[in-house]
Amino acid sequence: MAACLQLNAKAFRSYFPLNPVSRSVSKQLPKSGRIRCAATTPSKRYTITLLPGDGIGPEVISVATNVLKLAGSLEGIEFKFQEMPVGGAALDLTGVPLPEETLSAANKSDAVLLGAIGGYKWDKNEKHLKPETGLLQLRAGLKVFANLRPATVLPQLVDASTLKKEVAVGVDLMVVRELTGGIYFGEPRGFSTNENGEEIGFNTEVYATHEIDRIARVAFETARKRHGKLCSVDKANVLEASILWRKRVTAIASEYPDVELSHMYVDNAAMQLVRNPKQFDTIVTNNIFGDILSDEASMITGSIGMLPSASLGESGPGLFEPIHGSAPDIARQDKANPLATVLSAAMLLKYGLGEENAAKRIETAVLDTLSRGYRTGDIYSDGNKLVGCKEMGEEVLKSVDSQVPSPV
Repeated sequence: MAACLQLNAKAFRSYFPLNPVSRSVSKQLPKSGRIRCAATTPSKRYTITLLPGDGIGPEVISVATNVLKLAGSLEGIEFKFQEMPVGGAALDLTGVPLPEETLSAANKSDAVLLGAIGGYKWDKNEKHLKPETGLLQLRAGLKVFANLRPATVLPQLVDASTLKKEVAVGVDLMVVRELTGGIYFGEPRGFSTNENGEEIGFNTEVYATHEIDRIARVAFETARKRHGKLCSVDKANVLEASILWRKRVTAIASEYPDVELSHMYVDNAAMQLVRNPKQFDTIVTNNIFGDILSDEASMITGSIGMLPSASLGESGPGLFEPIHGSAPDIARQDKANPLATVLSAAMLLKYGLGEENAAKRIETAVLDTLSRGYRTGDIYSDGNKLVGCKEMGEEVLKSVDSQVPSPV
């Protein structure tokens, strides 16, 4: 059963009661009087934990929340959103970067959508009181070990890439990064004094077989669904942890005879991403290499403000977030690009909930909005229309609204 819903701003707010996150962007909803049919009796219901965080986080989460609501309504999906503090916002409220209540709510939900964390205000805090520590604790608490970061050069944004057009056109790759092991978590770590009396800092790059095997399987499965090519990136000519990494990835390859496996040292991979990025389809690598290479890949696309990510575990809710930072310099100025967070919401639907149709609505709406020439400052070029975060969100909502609903 379906009923027609008039999606002007007033009707939208009535149909979707605003929570604190979406209240700040209520004015960006479509003003069109178009009639749009939506399911009045949702067939599916999900609980989503929202972690707006710091800087531009609340702004981009607001946009993504409204887009999720609209796309979901057109597919008979109802969302219950619960907003919780994390990062610097949590430090100010509770004195810790990840309150127990936040982690508990996240674990009990169907998926988690994160904005951004960090800012100058907390830079001088001790390590355990830094916003970034809260993010590491969140990943560990959710047991999400596989981070998927797509880097695609959209046709509408080829000119925004820092690479030559002929190099950038057609780039479409996925970085699968191990997220909860390696040098960021390895023990021993800390500070000490060497034999000369000098202070030293040390960290340990360590991986166990099961950690490598499980991320390798995620990468092979991802490559199988793409173009069947997987490049494993390591530093096996120097690091023992990488020697084991290469050994285990090669062993797991026997389970996936339909996927072509290659290996590459990380320094060469960094060079090849700039030289010829189209040679890559799916890349799998460890925590620190993946952190660096995925950020490098993001700039090929034109802006870090365009790229989403998904962090998944063997069970439980996934964590979905844009890969950009909190950008405190432009916070609360309506300058942020919300599209990475909107696309993270699409990944939440696709990878976290299995709602492919709703995810496709959002992806299509983003492409349509860009095709109509709307750009935030980070991706702006002559001949397009410069807009802020709120207006970009409004245009995406219009594009979602203009799509024909799926049969109920």
